[in-house]
Amino acid sequence: MAIWQSKPTLEALNQGIASCMPGYLGMQITEIGDDYLEGRLPVDHRTRQPFGILHGGASVVLAETLGSVGANLLVDTARFYCVGQEINANHLRPVPDGEVTGRARPVHLGRTSQVWEILLHAPNGKLSCISRLTIAVVARGDR
Repeated sequence: MAIWQSKPTLEALNQGIASCMPGYLGMQITEIGDDYLEGRLPVDHRTRQPFGILHGGASVVLAETLGSVGANLLVDTARFYCVGQEINANHLRPVPDGEVTGRARPVHLGRTSQVWEILLHAPNGKLSCISRLTIAVVARGDR
């Protein structure tokens, strides 16, 4: 059974990230599962650091985008919105080229917070980064 409050199309999700940082880096959301969201990020001139491998910050952009988009799919967006509150990432191995894929899955779904685990894999299928994202669930009008 799917956990989502709303389930837009992949096209709509990708349009939503197209004109901001994830879109500029070439990120795409590729799958909405029953309890996870997947996406990919190219390892190219936009996302590499000076040593020729995927920049850790680019990994975090992929992780936070997947978790934040997923978090917002779980709430009534007429009443709430979700924003990243804290993120950590353990970079396990370098990725010099190809495409990194990520899968975000919720670990905790509370009334005012969510915690997501995001696993990133290199093109060879090996785990390259483990990230955990804490999300604040904010009532609209609480600014």
